Amino acid sequence: MKYIYEIENYLAYENHCRKQGKRYICGIDEVGRGPLAGPVSVCACIMDLDKPVTRVRDSKKLTSGKRRALEPLIKQSCIDYCIVDIEEDIIDEINILNAVLKGAKSAVEGLKVKPDIILIDALKVDFGIETISIIGGDDKSYTIAAASILAKVHRDTLMDSFDQKYPLYGFCRNKGYGTPEHIQALTKIGPAPIHRRTFLKKILEGAQ
Repeated sequence: MKYIYEIENYLAYENHCRKQGKRYICGIDEVGRGPLAGPVSVCACIMDLDKPVTRVRDSKKLTSGKRRALEPLIKQSCIDYCIVDIEEDIIDEINILNAVLKGAKSAVEGLKVKPDIILIDALKVDFGIETISIIGGDDKSYTIAAASILAKVHRDTLMDSFDQKYPLYGFCRNKGYGTPEHIQALTKIGPAPIHRRTFLKKILEGAQ
């Protein structure tokens, strides 16, 4: 009964939207705001709310193994989804917040099914579609939580692939975040092409 209770709580926003006649409810979330390397990944997804994946919750509350187990189930239950990566050079050029906004708009534009309404985690974005911004949305909305899992698994897989190309930074373990291992590598060998230069100024200045 535990997960049934939780999924009903997570569906409160979606059920409210459905009562208003909304059919295609899109959730948006991003992963990778804080890392020193790699893209920020933004997912927009429209779930089949008649067939909820009962163990969906905020991706941060799940282990890597549970997220990877849920990912194919979420994709099977999706009416549509789109994941967009905004690369490090764009992040450096326009800053991380604008990169997230750009990714969110691109992810919605990449959907084949046009949403009737959008639920998004804490951001104010004009999509030209009715939008509800929910603070802590990935822990309150089923569709946002589903988007958070898809984005997280996608980005983690990408960072694992970067670890093969740049093995000295520990990307398979830190996913680009500033762990002691990662920072030590940066101070010794400098940045890789996928590092966000605007995030490294204090670290690299301290190493000089």
